[in-house]
Amino acid sequence: MVDPAFVQTMARYNSWQNRSLMAEADLLGDEARRLDRGAFFKSIQGTFNHLLWADEIWLHRLIGTDKPAISGRDSPIYVKDWAEFCARRNERDAAIETWADTVEPNWLRGTLIWYSGAAGRELGKPRAFALMHMFNHQTHHRGQIHAMLTAAGARPGDTDLLLVDEPR
Repeated sequence: MVDPAFVQTMARYNSWQNRSLMAEADLLGDEARRLDRGAFFKSIQGTFNHLLWADEIWLHRLIGTDKPAISGRDSPIYVKDWAEFCARRNERDAAIETWADTVEPNWLRGTLIWYSGAAGRELGKPRAFALMHMFNHQTHHRGQIHAMLTAAGARPGDTDLLLVDEPR
């Protein structure tokens, strides 16, 4: 069941995993991060960028922050500079955690309505369901990043949700 504790746990998990994967990606260097590795968003950096773009879209839908100026199709090239990307990723993770701390049970029972560029129309879904999607989307693409990092010789840490509050 999606409740405020679930949302808060998943927000912490998102931040923890992003920090871990960015630290490993940082060791690879720019060329290795941008190398086309045959993934849907091509590279490690392209997939990281897509995740940042998607999280900014969800923050826009959830709390009204600025919407990214580019489409999802262009999300792999969203932030070109790695240091700028990392700073922005950390800021967005903090924003997601701060927002998660405000979620109330009654709010989760409502409906989230937004315009979907991918669907080309307005969508409405139960808020709890939309949040499950958001967190599942993050986990899915981080799994791709983890696999690409491993294939590149990096040693990303554990990804088990059960370890989210454990020291690495």
